[in-house]
Amino acid sequence: MIKLKINGLNVSVEKGTTILEAAQSVGFPIPTLCHMEGLTPYGACRLCVVEIGTGDRTKLVTSCTYPAEEGLVVRTASERVLKARRMIVELLLASCPQSKTIQDIASKLHVTQQRFRQEHEDCILCGLCVRMCKEQMMAGAIGFRGRGQNRSIGTPFDIKSEVCRLCGGCIYVCPACQLRCTFTEPDKAICGGCLNLSPPCVDKDQFHDMMCYMDPCVACEIKED
Repeated sequence: MIKLKINGLNVSVEKGTTILEAAQSVGFPIPTLCHMEGLTPYGACRLCVVEIGTGDRTKLVTSCTYPAEEGLVVRTASERVLKARRMIVELLLASCPQSKTIQDIASKLHVTQQRFRQEHEDCILCGLCVRMCKEQMMAGAIGFRGRGQNRSIGTPFDIKSEVCRLCGGCIYVCPACQLRCTFTEPDKAICGGCLNLSPPCVDKDQFHDMMCYMDPCVACEIKED
């Protein structure tokens, strides 16, 4: 067994367990978008970043791909982590503002602005559809094409695939296709319809190193009632 510390709690996990799995096993929520049980970890969306290490020797890593290590110190909701996640959500909203999945994540992280150029490209290249098609449907009908800003997903040479069974598995897992946010301003990146704008429990001066990681937040639930 490997022993590590997550948010000050001593945790023991089997060798090969990722930080994400270790955190979830003891109830610490970590947002994910490209991760799904049964599919190979990919680390594309970066939403699951956590802070590891102590003192000045800390760094951000993707918890879905980083294996638990003996004596590792992990913080899942430090100020640095939350700042990085909010930046990532803004970038995702620039590409796919009408994804309800992304809008819900933005609401949970209290993202109230999107500062990047609006592109409305929809696909966020999370790779869920590619892995679902290959690993669960055993077809491999689609894949990544190109590099950098020209990277996209589709069939080889844009020719209709002979191995695609039209199962719909790719659409089922796609965060851009699952549900569409129904806000009425198409050029507005943030819906805000589900947003709790004033969490009462988070005080930056008091909780500099660890922000609130409870999901749902007990204080917010009481306030809403």
